[in-house]
Amino acid sequence: MRQVIAITHVTLDGIMQSPGGPEEDPSGGFRQGGWIAPFFDEALDEALGEIMSDDFDLLLGRRTYEIFAAYWPYVGDHPIARAFNKATKYVITNSLDSFDWVNTHPLRGDAVEEIRGLKAPDGPPLHVWGSSELLQTLIAADLVDEFRIWIFPLVLGQGKRLFETGVPPRGLTLIDSRPVPKGVLLNTYRPAGPLPEASLVPDTPSEAELARRRKLAAEEGQGINNAGRHTGQIIER
Repeated sequence: MRQVIAITHVTLDGIMQSPGGPEEDPSGGFRQGGWIAPFFDEALDEALGEIMSDDFDLLLGRRTYEIFAAYWPYVGDHPIARAFNKATKYVITNSLDSFDWVNTHPLRGDAVEEIRGLKAPDGPPLHVWGSSELLQTLIAADLVDEFRIWIFPLVLGQGKRLFETGVPPRGLTLIDSRPVPKGVLLNTYRPAGPLPEASLVPDTPSEAELARRRKLAAEEGQGINNAGRHTGQIIER
């Protein structure tokens, strides 16, 4: 069976939107595109080279495919361009009808079923770059076999995230972690299944703890916990 490997650049607050440049994906008013540029050095180039030296196919969402197809075929003799041009590219789309980038195949209809069928036979791994909306579908269906997450030391505060609200709670096992000189962490995780039920709280809480819980439940019921959040008012939390 083929492996789906998500290779994602994220900030400390989980943002993955438009890492390479401001025009990649300014949707939602995002103005911080290009945020990885100050951190690129020989160490990251070497890490990218390791990925590009292996055989792989690409699995992309439609928007990321359009970004890549407008760039990588035109940059000349570049290691990433050679690898991407060689790879078979599978695009989740019901809207694109023509594909100028060589070795491109559309996947239409039910994305989950199409990808399950694509994974079933033996073959090179399927690398997912960008494709934030596709990743939400893959994560929800437990179709990602490995996450290679490069964590950059900055916070953006807004933008599309790798793990958006609504993805199912899951554990991840850290397989490898490598820091590079400019503070980027190259982490590799594999899914570890649903979270087990666990708690550090004693089985028999104190009367004070029970009173605190009752108070919290009453506050939540009145909706006062959200009042004044991010407005400069004093929040008693």
